[in-house]
Amino acid sequence: MTNARSRQITKAVIPAAGLGTRFLPATKATPKEMLPVVDKPAIQYVVEEAASAGLTDVLMITGRNKRPLEDHFDRAYELEELLIRKGEQAKLDRVRESSDLATMHYVRQGDPKGLGHAVLCAEPHVADQPFAVLLGDDLIDPRDPLLAKMIEVQRELGGSVVALIKVEPSQAHLYGCAAVRPAEWHATLGADDEIVRITDLVEKPAPGEAPSSYAVIGRYVLDPSVFEVLHDTAPGLHGEIQITDALRVLAQRTPGRGGPVHGVIFKGRRYDTGDRGDYLRAIVRLACEREDLGPDFRAWLRDFVGSGELDGVAQDTPVQLQEAPVQVSAVPDAPAEVPAAQDAAVQDAVAADAVSLAD
Repeated sequence: MTNARSRQITKAVIPAAGLGTRFLPATKATPKEMLPVVDKPAIQYVVEEAASAGLTDVLMITGRNKRPLEDHFDRAYELEELLIRKGEQAKLDRVRESSDLATMHYVRQGDPKGLGHAVLCAEPHVADQPFAVLLGDDLIDPRDPLLAKMIEVQRELGGSVVALIKVEPSQAHLYGCAAVRPAEWHATLGADDEIVRITDLVEKPAPGEAPSSYAVIGRYVLDPSVFEVLHDTAPGLHGEIQITDALRVLAQRTPGRGGPVHGVIFKGRRYDTGDRGDYLRAIVRLACEREDLGPDFRAWLRDFVGSGELDGVAQDTPVQLQEAPVQVSAVPDAPAEVPAAQDAAVQDAVAADAVSLAD
């Protein structure tokens, strides 16, 4: 297969067939991709990222119980008509955002045989064109256009491109890790120290055996030669077909045969929604930065942090207010006859004192 250098990239593949077991029971009946991040499902951020990079043809790899994904990116005529009648234009615009982002296609993975197998399901749709793969667990801040840079690197250098981040050695076993060396100088890209040449890849290496501290995150721009390699890739870690193993083969190939593989080192803002703790942190960070929610939410967050509740010293019982001592003075004997009006006033005063003491 010839190298796909310089061909326009218009297609994105989004694997979304996972069961989301880390978020049970929330994902028992709801796809994990539909869990809201503030007020949009996580998957919409991913499709928005693809569309902003010019990838208007999106293939989503789904599975059973993923129908809500298709519904979300479809038109909702009844809801739209209701919002039109009520004159709620702002809500109408937000509802229509998802259906206007890109041309959406769907195919079911069937057997969950790993990310490499999910990518292989895209072969009939992608054919012999280079394409991007975006994983829904990684949300990239739109102010840090990672995918656009990866597409530029692939267009200029050919082969495949993966996104890398630098991780602590203790975290390397959670990722696919890459052995890298500096990339060759290029007339257009120059000597960019964020672009490296990948010489080897290992999927979730054992502690202490990672080839470097550079870990692969969920963004790829792939040469279509990857399909040929995936067909011949045996199941690897956890008995699954790993995209990392296929890229390891391509990293050793020449440009005419689908190689090489480059990495773009990403130093921007990334929100990991695949872990419960990171998912919550992503919501807080994105909510703080919203113009419509941020000011009030940040104020509440400052008060909450300052309340001591985070340190476990918040008062769980109502505050007991200290009552002032009641001053009792001697009351002279009342005259034998008290006028009716004065008697009523005295009774009212006594009643008021009784109520005050009861409170």
